[in-house]
Amino acid sequence: MTNDYLVVYAKYKGSNFSGCAPDVPGCVSAGDTLEEMEAMMREALESHLELLAERGYAIPEAAAVSVDFKREDFDDTEYFIVRQLEVKVPARTQTSESFRAA
Repeated sequence: MTNDYLVVYAKYKGSNFSGCAPDVPGCVSAGDTLEEMEAMMREALESHLELLAERGYAIPEAAAVSVDFKREDFDDTEYFIVRQLEVKVPARTQTSESFRAA
């Protein structure tokens, strides 16, 4: 099964890209190019979700549809790219409420 998670890519001044998925706290990645960043973020998300499922936690819902930025988010950032990323999702093991409580 696959699902589309919202991801945020940030291009840092004089540096590389980083990425995160608001619906999956703690799952981040980095890459030298946007193409590499997208591949690395897909791998990070799939690995993170797989580990959650293996440990008996629920898979976070892909619910975010937008991101709120603050002025300070732009201090060291050239630009952000926000898009949906299709990732493989393991079978759910518990409800989303179980994930939040853990």
